[in-house]
Amino acid sequence: MNIGLTGGIATGKSSVAAWLVQHGAALVDADQIAREVMLPGHPVLQQVSERFGADMLLEDGTLDRKRLGAHIFGRPEERKALENITHPAIRELIHTRVAELEQADPDRLVVADIPLLYESKGAYIFSETMVVYVPREIQLQRLMQRDGLDEQQALQRLAAQMDIEEKKQLADVVIDNSGTWEQTVVQLERYWTGKGLG
Repeated sequence: MNIGLTGGIATGKSSVAAWLVQHGAALVDADQIAREVMLPGHPVLQQVSERFGADMLLEDGTLDRKRLGAHIFGRPEERKALENITHPAIRELIHTRVAELEQADPDRLVVADIPLLYESKGAYIFSETMVVYVPREIQLQRLMQRDGLDEQQALQRLAAQMDIEEKKQLADVVIDNSGTWEQTVVQLERYWTGKGLG
C-alpha cells in the first residue's frame, strides 16, 4: 500500500513523514533522490555538466549548486532544460523505490514524500494522496519565522508553489496541521488505525 505525501512550504510535511516512519512506514524522499542523482558518477550529473558546462562542477567532481542556481535564476528556458534532465530520472527512481519496498513487505505502508506532487501533473500514481494542510495565513507566519524572511520574501516563496487550498481540494486525505502537534497526531493515529496499520 502506498501514499503520495505532499503539502506546501512550512506546512509541517516533514514532521508528518517522520511520525509515519516512527510508526513503521517506509519513506521514499523525493528531495533525497534529487540530491542522489546529482552525486559524482551519476549519469544525470554527467548530463548536467555536458549541458551547462564543466565549470558547474567543483574540483572534487560534485555539483556547484550555488553556481547552477545563479545560472538558472531568472532564465526560465535554462531552468526548463535542467528540469528536463533531472525530473524524469527522479520520477523513475521514486517509482522504482516504491515498487521495491512494496514488494519486500506488502503489508507495510510506503510513503513517497514529494513536495511538487500535484505540480507534476499526473506523473505519479499512488493509492492515495495525503496533503498536510495549514491555511495560507499560518503558512506565511510559519515560513517567516522558520526561515527568517520578511513578508515580501515569504509571499514570493508561496507564490512559486501551487496554492495550498488547491492541493487540499485534490487530496484523498487531509491532515490539518494548523493547531497543536497533539491535534495533528490524533488525525494521524485515526488514519493509521483506519488503514489497519497498527
